Amino acid sequence: MSSHPKVTVYGNTSCPYCGAARMLLTKRAIEFDDIVITNNARIREEMQTRSGRRTVPQIFIGDTPIGGFDELYALDKSGELDKLLAG
Repeated sequence: MSSHPKVTVYGNTSCPYCGAARMLLTKRAIEFDDIVITNNARIREEMQTRSGRRTVPQIFIGDTPIGGFDELYALDKSGELDKLLAG
């Protein structure tokens, strides 16, 4: 079991940025919950309530929304992603 905060990705099956976020996390060997919102109004509403946003992907580290792929990529490149995952 991982010791870092839980990472959650809300996305759909056709979004290239969702795929890029999943790929970055997988490449870094960061475990994450992959929640597909396609055709699921309840899950989409949950994502919108948690993030305050309607676009995908929406990525969370623990309960903290970090945004989408661009924000995830910037955190990874700056080294801040490792800090957030360390708690």
